[in-house]
Amino acid sequence: MHIHVNGRNIEITEAIKSYVKEKIGKVAAHYDQIQGIDVVLSVIKNPAASDKHVAEVLCKTNSGTIKVEEAGESMYASIDLLADKLARQIKKLKEKNSGFDNSSIRTDVVEEKEEAVEE
Repeated sequence: MHIHVNGRNIEITEAIKSYVKEKIGKVAAHYDQIQGIDVVLSVIKNPAASDKHVAEVLCKTNSGTIKVEEAGESMYASIDLLADKLARQIKKLKEKNSGFDNSSIRTDVVEEKEEAVEE
């Protein structure tokens, strides 16, 4: 699994890159079906905007794609918010995929009726 970090209107330093890989790497360790993660960090240069630092994640899994976007006052704050949101989304996807039961209601009812007839 690869984590790609790109920047838009911002210079990506090694400190930011390692911080992203640390935070997103912890989230990615919870689910083994992740194929790749693309992180885009950007800064809005409009002086009227309140949350100028935006972090986006595109997480590719075997069962689909998760896209998460968060904005904050600083880049580190937006990365923290993004990691929390991504963790919730991955947990939700994991529960959805693992909770699938292949049994049918009809077969369960038929087996119960057969047991009642034998007695």
